[in-house]
Amino acid sequence: MRIAIPVVEDELASHFGHCEEFRFFDVDEDADSIEDAEAQSPPPHRPGVLPKWLKENETDVVIAGGMGRRAQQLFSEAGIDVVVGATESEPRSLVQGYLEDALATGENPCSH
Repeated sequence: MRIAIPVVEDELASHFGHCEEFRFFDVDEDADSIEDAEAQSPPPHRPGVLPKWLKENETDVVIAGGMGRRAQQLFSEAGIDVVVGATESEPRSLVQGYLEDALATGENPCSH
């Protein structure tokens, strides 16, 4: 499985569309462990671009702080699961929390 995290200055971006890069984590679901990680700069943010780009990068799950409803719908249509309202800021900790079913989430801070 591949998990993508939108990042600004080495922390979770509070708004999905305003990230500097995405951290991709390849994980072993059976062992609940991270096998590999890499960072990539996304294409310029425009509606519909990031779901397609993340699908091309074989993403299965996106963990985000805030994300608009339309973006969530586009990810769903692309077959990518979305977790919003993540409260932890360190990307690796977010992934580990997700794998252990212990990821802390709150309200989605994005209202559009």
